Amino acid sequence: MYAPLSRREFILQAFAGAGGGLAAGAVCAQPGTGRPPSTDSLRLGAAWRVAENGRAVDHVGVLAVDWAAAQVRIVASQVLPERAHGLLAEPGGGLLVVAARPGRWLMRLDGEGQVLARHRLDTEQPLRTLGGHAIASADGQWVLTTETDTRDGSGWIGVRDARTLARVQAWPTHGLDPHQHLWAPDGSLLVANGGIPRDARGDKHNLDVMAPSLVRLDGHTGALLGQWRLEDPRLSLRHLAWNRRHDGQPVLGVALQAEHDTPAQRREAPILALWDGDHGLRLATRSVAAAGYSGDICAGPGGGFVLSGQRTGEGLLWHPDAPDRWTTLARITEPCALANWPDAGGVLVGAQFGIARWRAAGAPAMLPWPRALTPDNHWVVLAPPAPA
Repeated sequence: MYAPLSRREFILQAFAGAGGGLAAGAVCAQPGTGRPPSTDSLRLGAAWRVAENGRAVDHVGVLAVDWAAAQVRIVASQVLPERAHGLLAEPGGGLLVVAARPGRWLMRLDGEGQVLARHRLDTEQPLRTLGGHAIASADGQWVLTTETDTRDGSGWIGVRDARTLARVQAWPTHGLDPHQHLWAPDGSLLVANGGIPRDARGDKHNLDVMAPSLVRLDGHTGALLGQWRLEDPRLSLRHLAWNRRHDGQPVLGVALQAEHDTPAQRREAPILALWDGDHGLRLATRSVAAAGYSGDICAGPGGGFVLSGQRTGEGLLWHPDAPDRWTTLARITEPCALANWPDAGGVLVGAQFGIARWRAAGAPAMLPWPRALTPDNHWVVLAPPAPA
C-alpha cells in the first residue's frame, strides 16, 4: 500500500461565496439506482489498469471507500479485453460497462462485481462501434448507447433491450463522433457530437472539416428537436453534466476538447460551454485552463461545474458568480474521474495515487489506492447491493 498522501500533495480550497453544497445537485440522476449511500462509506464502479507480469492489464470492478477507516478496498475486479470508458450505475448496486471507442462490447456486473452478462456488437447489422457512454430509460426497459457506423462514420444512438443489451432500434445523431448523452428534465435526449472524423480504428483525420454539435432528440422517437454549434469548429464537445442555476432552471455543462493544429492553440482554448433552453449553446468563459483538455465534468456548488484538468494536474471550479476565472480546487497527479459526493454537496476525484473528496464547506481528504493502479476516465457511485 502507498504511504498516506500529505496535505501538501493535495491542495484544496473552498470557493469564496459559493455557498454550501450543490444547488439541487444533478437534475437528471440515473433512474433506479436507489437511495444514495452514506457519506462515510460508499461503493464506486470504476475501471483501472495495472501492471501484471510485465504488461498492462485493464480491469473493471467495485471499490469500497471508507472515510472513517481511511481505507479503499477492491471488492471485486474483472479483467477486460480492452479499456472501458463510461460506466452506468444500475438498480441493485450493479453497473453496466461500456468499451472505450471504438468499442465492440458491453458488460454487466452485479452488486458484488461479478459478471452477469457480456454482449458483443460484432453480430449486429449494420456494424457500429460504441462511443463510450450509455444511459438507461426512466422505466429501466432500455439502454441507449452512442455509436458510430463503420461504413461512413455517421453518429447514432443505439436503443437496446436492457435485459439482453441487443440493439432493437437506432436514431441518427445528425453528426459525427457522438460521445456522451444525457436525458433532459423534459424527457428529451441531449447528445454531444464530438464532430471529429475518424477511421474504423477510431483514429482522427481531416480535422479541418470538424463539425461538433449539441443535438436534442425526442426521447420517444429520436426525431431531431434542435441542434447547436459553437463558433470554433475545433472545439470538440465531449462530456456532459447537469446542474441548476440560482433561479432553479437546469443548465447543462459541456466539457470541451481542443483539436487545433498547434499545441499553443490548444493551450489557449476554452474548456467549458453551457446550454439551456433560453440561450442555446455558448461558451461559459473564454478564460483558458487545463491546456485545452478536460477529462470529466460534474456539478459544482452554486450552479457551477467542476472539471478535471488531467494534463495540468488540476481540479477546476467554474462558478457563475465569477464567470471569467477558474478556481483551482486541487493540484494532484493526473486527476480525471469525477462524481458528486452523495448527500455532502461535494466532489469525488480519482487520480493517479488515490481518491480525493472535496466540498465547499468542510475539510478535504484523500486516500491512497490499495495497490499500484491507474484509474480510467470515469466512475460512478453505486447503490447499496440488493439483499440476498
